[in-house]
Amino acid sequence: MMKHFAKRGIARLWMVVLLAGLSMVTVSAVASAVQIGDEYDNDHRYLGGIVFYVDGTGNHGLVAAKADFQNYMNWYDAKSACENLVSNSYSDWFLPNKEQLNQLYNKRSAVGGFSGYGYWSSTEDDADGAWYQYFGSGNQDVNVNKIVRLCVRAVRAF
Repeated sequence: MMKHFAKRGIARLWMVVLLAGLSMVTVSAVASAVQIGDEYDNDHRYLGGIVFYVDGTGNHGLVAAKADFQNYMNWYDAKSACENLVSNSYSDWFLPNKEQLNQLYNKRSAVGGFSGYGYWSSTEDDADGAWYQYFGSGNQDVNVNKIVRLCVRAVRAF
């Protein structure tokens, strides 16, 4: 009988140790999570811009460049400029799709520096048109001719 209680006690002790260990891992993961508006992660690594989206793990998301490109651009030039951007040692920038651009609009106050005009997305409607988002109101529209010149903000994933 005593042997049976001892086994249960040891099993219970191991369960407590296991749960305590898991809770430490969870606390550690939360402590290192990146947040909206961050420019550095908790290891003090520069993220290349300002965080505007974070996934459920807190360790991956999207970063926006700190500023728009200086000139308004047509869609083709916007896409090319983002893909060729090298900023803060990062060369993996891209023009956001319409969903990413909407996330950027929703977090614009955390990122800053936006105009109240339209911004290109990489989402195409057809051969001649693409989606954009007007940052004055948040409205997205489709089938804007790709030769129209709009604002451009590059993003990158981390």
